[in-house]
Amino acid sequence: MDAAEREKFAAFLLRMRAAGLDRRELVAAVEATPRSAFVPAQWRADAWADRSIPIECGEAIEGIDLQMRVLAALDLGPECRVLEVGTGSGFTAAVMARLSARVLTLDRFRTLTEQAARRHETLGLANVIVRQADGTLGVPAEGPFDRIVVWAAYETLPRGFVDQLSSGGVMVAAIGPGDGVQIVEKLTKVGSRFEREQLAEVRFQPVAAGVAQAI
Repeated sequence: MDAAEREKFAAFLLRMRAAGLDRRELVAAVEATPRSAFVPAQWRADAWADRSIPIECGEAIEGIDLQMRVLAALDLGPECRVLEVGTGSGFTAAVMARLSARVLTLDRFRTLTEQAARRHETLGLANVIVRQADGTLGVPAEGPFDRIVVWAAYETLPRGFVDQLSSGGVMVAAIGPGDGVQIVEKLTKVGSRFEREQLAEVRFQPVAAGVAQAI
């Protein structure tokens, strides 16, 4: 980091400390992942800001504060197998790879998956698999996963993911109307149901089925 970026990173750390999200392992994983390399050049000054950032394919990545809230809720450990739906720039997958055993991350857009894979390779992250795929229903054939995170919104509780989680596993996803405010919820598997905890209000895009054919 240069001096200007380090100053913004320090301000981000102060916000995280105030929010109680400064778990040492998570902060270390974030600091080791050069966020400015995961955002388009014209937005790098905003890399550590609490706002969404436009990326390729008409998509956006969430602000770092919300990403940290979600990652903290996942409570990742070195034994965790993680499924991420919505690779975006690949930043959150890179952070999770430093805290987990294996990360499978899916995106509808080939451009995004190819870029993310190159960034992960540059960082030497060998435990991330990036795949262009429709992840709206997860990947039942490859579960169970210990953690699942979805960067899009479901209209209703995504009950079908219960069977893709290990016992006590955690899923974080937004639930609510596609054209309104949704609630990011932490869903903990207990038996064959979810225990629910509300984390934040957001306006995510609704989950979209299929994959992009051109980009």
